Amino acid sequence: MEALIRSFLLEKGWVSGTPRVRFLAAGEYNRNFLVESDVGRFVFRINHGSQLGLTDQIGYEFKVLHCVAASGVTPLPLHVHSARKPFGGGVMLMQYLPGEALVYERDREKAAGIFARIHTLPACPDLLVQPDPVAAIAAESLALIKRYADHTLVRERGILLDYHERILRLGEENRALFAADRLCVVNTEVNSGNFLISSHSAYLVDWEKAVLSSRHQDLAHFLAPTTTLWKTETVFTPEQKQAFLQAYQHLLTDAPPLEQILRLCAVMEQVIILRGLSWCFMAHHEYSHASRTLTNAQTWEKISLYMRDLRSLIPALP
Repeated sequence: MEALIRSFLLEKGWVSGTPRVRFLAAGEYNRNFLVESDVGRFVFRINHGSQLGLTDQIGYEFKVLHCVAASGVTPLPLHVHSARKPFGGGVMLMQYLPGEALVYERDREKAAGIFARIHTLPACPDLLVQPDPVAAIAAESLALIKRYADHTLVRERGILLDYHERILRLGEENRALFAADRLCVVNTEVNSGNFLISSHSAYLVDWEKAVLSSRHQDLAHFLAPTTTLWKTETVFTPEQKQAFLQAYQHLLTDAPPLEQILRLCAVMEQVIILRGLSWCFMAHHEYSHASRTLTNAQTWEKISLYMRDLRSLIPALP
């Protein structure tokens, strides 16, 4: 693969000289390679699927990165090739950024700063829009729950379907508040591994699933236990959640009232938990039947854990 990438880069004129290529990291839908050349370091990203159901997933992510570039906390997109050949999916070359995964106990205020810089950007045209985020995420979750009729986790499906109905009622009760919320670009997948933190910089990467929606989707996703427990053993206390949201609000130029942020984040956190558990339910079937293009042993371990602890992860709704 590295030799093919090197040849492709030179043929396209994306780099020159004798670039060095090595594997960097892989997610569920993308593989990333580090490219080192005479003019700098870059990330070569190969796409292998779309959570948004897009035919040109890599082209969409490239467009999103252009939209958020002014924030200064995201990788700059450089080149894109949307055709599936020769890598089996579209590819993109983007800026390499230094840093390590976010540590919740240490880096919460840096994350608040990243969100504030991104959420204050003007809404970009041509991105997917979620004017009613609760209904949209609930619909996405229901599709994940129902994707495989022969799923063996019958009891777990029933639990998730019941939780989905409760979320729909919660969405109805709060629809007007979300409708009045200003739309902005949100990443929607802000787990600790998608941040790159160092002593002098902080970035948010992996923008494949970004949409125009409520800011509270990112904030709640960051705080939800299904997110924090994915890579760590951290669970935020109510006091820590409020302190994080206060820090975020203080950095905004168009800050909504803190009470509104707290309420909408509390609602959205319930929705994010539904989506996370629904994805794990779907992925459990795909991992069990070896039908995923990309797999990860740690991901399978967490999927299995979440399915075993399903009831304890679903919060009590008012």
